[in-house]
Amino acid sequence: MMRLYSGTVDPYSHRCRIVLFEKGMDFEVIDVDLTNKTEDLAILNPYGEVPVLVERDLVLSEANIINEYIDERFPHPQLMPADPVMRARARLFLYNFEKDLFSHIKDVESDNQETADRARKVIRDNLTQLVPIFGKQNYLMGDEYSMLDVAITPLLWRLGHYGIELPNQASPLLKYAERLFSRPMYAEAMTPSEKAMRK
Repeated sequence: MMRLYSGTVDPYSHRCRIVLFEKGMDFEVIDVDLTNKTEDLAILNPYGEVPVLVERDLVLSEANIINEYIDERFPHPQLMPADPVMRARARLFLYNFEKDLFSHIKDVESDNQETADRARKVIRDNLTQLVPIFGKQNYLMGDEYSMLDVAITPLLWRLGHYGIELPNQASPLLKYAERLFSRPMYAEAMTPSEKAMRK
């Protein structure tokens, strides 16, 4: 059985849990307290980071790598496009999400108010640039739910928690977020701490 070492409020771990639940597989989630990491996590991942996926003798870290492996190993429902060109575009999108959005989360959580405010603005502006997509389609890659939607969901869920307010013109993005949150398995993929981030 697959084991996922997962941070209780870590957005990357949240991504992996979403994929595992979407696939409806048998797996075990091992909650890791990031302030008090276990020795086995240090052995599995020398960087001491979550998420980490363990399946027999395979050990994977990095959310996007884990999720692509799960998607290829259990292809139903398929979350990455089958077409190589579209798959390459999806990977580029995922890379851009890391650079433009997720790389600023540490700064949002910073004790330095100026640093945190600057990071909030960058995330807000980059998210707002996605709004025109939802005038034409339901999801980021068209009308089918995909890995891109999985990747951005934890951030959209945490907007209020991070103190990020989107402008009025971003209402199509917020409607899209509600579509993501209302998926049948979404609530299952969250920890109690994540559920408490939104009232």
